Amino acid sequence: MIRALGLGGLGLAGLLLVATLLLRPQAPAVALPDSLDISDMTWIELRDAVAAGRRTAIVPSGGVEQNGPHMILGKHDHIVRHAARRIAAELGDALVLPVLPYAPQGRLDPPEGNRRFPGTIGVDDAAFAGMLEGIARSLRAAGFRTICLLADNGASQAPQEALAARLSAEWRADGVRVIAVGAYYRAIAAQDAWLATQGETPASIGEHAGIGDTSELMAVHPAGVDLSRLPADRARLPALGASGDPARASATRGEALLAMRIAAAVAEIRAAR
Repeated sequence: MIRALGLGGLGLAGLLLVATLLLRPQAPAVALPDSLDISDMTWIELRDAVAAGRRTAIVPSGGVEQNGPHMILGKHDHIVRHAARRIAAELGDALVLPVLPYAPQGRLDPPEGNRRFPGTIGVDDAAFAGMLEGIARSLRAAGFRTICLLADNGASQAPQEALAARLSAEWRADGVRVIAVGAYYRAIAAQDAWLATQGETPASIGEHAGIGDTSELMAVHPAGVDLSRLPADRARLPALGASGDPARASATRGEALLAMRIAAAVAEIRAAR
């Protein structure tokens, strides 16, 4: 039987080695975590996920800022976290980083924009871009090939675009691409157009803490919105940090609006890859 298997010339020591190898339990295949959030993984799980082909990373950034009397300061963070996870699920090979909560907020002295209200936490463009650059370089070192910067805040768009262009040029020879997913933010124009078909006007939609972002937060984190805190006289809203008529917001509208932004982001990332 031994010679039939072609093992007759191994000797006793060789046969024992073969038997040991055949009987040794095989290591089970590594199961990838169900979560798309890298913060839920061990470093070994992350390493194996990248090796298995999950080489796209989404870096969401939000912002801590005033959002009128009816909405929490962390609006951006909740919305972009939800969006990033859904974008990653659509792409199929992407993982999501924790939200970077600090964003450019304009001049501090004298204060402008949201800086005029307590609770707005801002950094300058260079500090914001520096944080993103450190994150991107860490992701490249971990084996990611496509790094997507996804900002929910308007003032974050320009510095993330400049950084993405610079790092993509630097890493072009290595095949690593950094994408500033601007389509996600620019989808606000399509959102406003859709709201117009629902009977809204620019005045009712508003530009900050209005129907759009109030609806989005109601869809992903309803505890963060309390419409009862709105003044009866909507003309007072600008002095309180909001515009439009947020009372016309709804979670149903929020789902529809978010779907537009997520679809735009997925299309841009796929095209860039």
